[in-house]
Amino acid sequence: MTRPRPPHGPAPHGAPHAHRGSLQRRLILAALVLVTVALVVAGVAIGFILHRFVRGQLDSRLDSQIVAIASSLERGRDGRLALGRNLDGPPFDRDRSGWSWQVRQGDALLRSGSLEGRDLTVPEDDRPDGGGRHRDRPRPGDAVDPWGNPVILRILALPDAAGIGPATIVASAPVAALRGPVREASLTLALILAVLGLCLLAGLVVQVRLGLRPLERLRRDLAEIRAGKRAQVPETQPAEIRPLVREVNALLGENAANLERARTHVANLAHGLKTPLATLTMALRDGERDPDGRLTTLVSGMDGQIRHHLRRARSAALGGATRERTALEAPVADLRSTFARLYAEKGIAFSVEVADGIAVACDGQDVDEMLGNLIDNACRWCRARVRIAAALNQRGVTITVEDDGPGLDADAAAGVLGRGKRLDETVPGHGFGLSITTELAELYGGTLRLDRGSFHGLRARLDLPR
Repeated sequence: MTRPRPPHGPAPHGAPHAHRGSLQRRLILAALVLVTVALVVAGVAIGFILHRFVRGQLDSRLDSQIVAIASSLERGRDGRLALGRNLDGPPFDRDRSGWSWQVRQGDALLRSGSLEGRDLTVPEDDRPDGGGRHRDRPRPGDAVDPWGNPVILRILALPDAAGIGPATIVASAPVAALRGPVREASLTLALILAVLGLCLLAGLVVQVRLGLRPLERLRRDLAEIRAGKRAQVPETQPAEIRPLVREVNALLGENAANLERARTHVANLAHGLKTPLATLTMALRDGERDPDGRLTTLVSGMDGQIRHHLRRARSAALGGATRERTALEAPVADLRSTFARLYAEKGIAFSVEVADGIAVACDGQDVDEMLGNLIDNACRWCRARVRIAAALNQRGVTITVEDDGPGLDADAAAGVLGRGKRLDETVPGHGFGLSITTELAELYGGTLRLDRGSFHGLRARLDLPR
C-alpha cells in the first residue's frame, strides 16, 4: 500500500517542525557534533598513546631482565649454560603470576621459579633450531603461559651464549599488567574528557547566545520602529550587522518620504474637494433648487465615491513599514488651552485626566483634528464643565470627552454622526466635525461612540490603537 506523500510548500505558522530553522539551535547542534567528534578522536588518540607508553614501560622492564640474564650466563661444570647468580627477584618470584623468564639452548632449559618447572611457548622462528634470525635487541611477542593465561613476551636470540652455542632468552609479563593501568587511565581520561566536553558545550552555548544577541537587539529596534518609538535603527552595531542596518535605515527613509508625499497629495485633494461639496450640499437643501432631489442624490454619490477613494489612498499611505506614535498629554494640554481662550466668555471648567506615557498609533495631525472636533463640540454645547480623559484598555486607548450640556438621546446620537448632519441650525458650523472624526478613527481601526456621560450631557468615546 502506497503511503500518501506529504504536501509541498512551507509549513504553517506554529507547526512543530517550524522551529527547525532556529539559527541558535543549528549553531549549538553543529558545535555539539564537532565537539563530540573532537573529544572522541582525542580520547582514541590519547588512549593509543597511553597503551604505547605502558607497553613501552613493560618492554623496558622485560628487556632489563633479559640483559641481566644475558650478562649472567656462563659455562657450567657439565659444559652446559648456567647462571652465575639468582635472578628470581620480584615480581619474577611469584608463582603463576605471568612474570617469568626462560633460557633455551638446544634441549637445555633455564627457568624462573614462577614457571614451576614448565616451559614457555616461544614462536618457532625464534628458537635456535628453528632457523630464526639473530637480533641485537629483543623483539616483542605474544603467547600464553603454561596455565593458558595470555602474556607479553620479549625475545632475544643470542648467536653464541657463553661461547658454547646459540641460545634464546625469553622474558614474559602478564597482559593484565598492560590492560590494568591502561583501563584505569582510560576511565580517568573519559571522566576528564566528559567534564571538558560539558565545559566546552556550556561555553559554546554562551558564545552562540552572545554572538546572536545583536540580532535580538536588532529585532527589538525594528519592533520599536514599528510601534513608532523610534524612526531608524541605531548604527552602533557590530561590523557584520552594520551594512544590514544601513540598508534597513535607507529603506525606512524611502518609505517615510513616500508616505509623506502620499499624505500630502491626499490632504491636498481632500481640502480641494471638501469645500465645494459642502457648499453644494448646503445650497441644495433649498427645495426650489432641487425640487426632485436628483442633484442631491448625485452630490451624495460623488461625496461617497470621493470619500471612499481618499480613504483607500490614505490607508495605503499609512500601511508602510512604520507607524506613527503620538503621546496624548501634550496635544490635550494645547487644545485645552486653545479652547479655553476661544470660549473664555463661558468660563468653562476643564477637567483633564490623561496619564503620562499614554500614546496612540496615529499621526499627530490626525490626533489634533479628532480631539479638536470633539473638544470644540463639547465646548459649544456645554454649560460650564468639560471633562477630557484617556485610559488604556485591552485593545488600545479610550479617549473620553464629555460635557454638562443637554446631551442627545440614542437616535439623535446615531444620526448626528452622518456627514453634514446638524441638530440645531442656529448654532454656527457645517456639521462635518463628528463625521470627519469618525472617518479618521475608522482609518486607524478605531471607533467613535456617543452616549450620555456622568455630567448627564453628551459623552464622546474615541477608541484608537495603542
